[in-house]
Amino acid sequence: MRVVFYLLQLMLYAVPAGLMLLAPVQAQWQREAFDTLGTRAYIEFWSEDKAKAGQLILDVQAEFERINQLMSPYIDSSELSLLNRSAAKAPVTVGSEFYQLLQQAKQISALSNGAFDITFASVGFYYDYRARKKPDATQLRQARQYVNYQSIELLPDNKVRYSQPGVKIDLGGIAKGYAVERGIALLAQQGIKHAQLTAGGDSRLLGDKRGKPWLVAIKHPRQDDKYAAQLPLQDSAVSTSGDYERYFIEDGVRYHHIIDPKTGVSATGLLSVTVTGADTTKTDALSTTLFVLGLQQGMELIERIDGYDAIFIDANRNMHFSSGLTQ
Repeated sequence: MRVVFYLLQLMLYAVPAGLMLLAPVQAQWQREAFDTLGTRAYIEFWSEDKAKAGQLILDVQAEFERINQLMSPYIDSSELSLLNRSAAKAPVTVGSEFYQLLQQAKQISALSNGAFDITFASVGFYYDYRARKKPDATQLRQARQYVNYQSIELLPDNKVRYSQPGVKIDLGGIAKGYAVERGIALLAQQGIKHAQLTAGGDSRLLGDKRGKPWLVAIKHPRQDDKYAAQLPLQDSAVSTSGDYERYFIEDGVRYHHIIDPKTGVSATGLLSVTVTGADTTKTDALSTTLFVLGLQQGMELIERIDGYDAIFIDANRNMHFSSGLTQ
């Protein structure tokens, strides 16, 4: 499906941080904001039953928290934390949902030749962007040897093993997209036909905005109160990854959370990447992947993936579009 977009001047139009959906609240549009998965989430949908709508909002929030309990590296009882503690010693049995998400992550790793790699956390846990902390040269050298998605062995019966000690995983590049996809599925199952759900840079649109497209804004990567473009979309997922989400600057170098698995340091060359497609789990992972690959390799990859397109903003703030957005 051809996606038509309207380019806007980068220096105009104020918006909140992250992806913003430009939709005025109407009497029967139900809308709520909530904190989840370390970010701010927004839900908006059309419902004529206000009591049912209130319960649906609570159900979506509960679904996000359920996923957080499974996949957070900050919760000791999560399946992710259990793997990081024990999977190098012996196979660990996880739930089928978690196992299938690991399968998807490994598929994208293979597709991208390791540009997407959840074992980046072997290095990534040395970074603390709020505390302006990064690994020193010795820590970086030692930790990089554990970054290899092939170290995650997916065994029969939902068992997972790490092939060497020192491996750690983090699902930050895919879990929010998965949660958004699950939340939208919950709304659809309850008969909702027009909705949008956003968590951080990941958004999923259900249907249209009652006769017109949803307008999704791409944040300006260097000005918090502005955006770079807006996309009219329906029944689509869209994810943006940028070097402005979690970062600090030291000696003129920007250290941000999108780690290049091959180097163990922040990827360079781009300011942001936005991916559109059918599934938020995949757009979430792909936006990170393309950012790591850079403009040339990233464009080559996205052109090979049917039904998915991308917008790249390079270091000079120029925008580049995959062919599906320009035809």
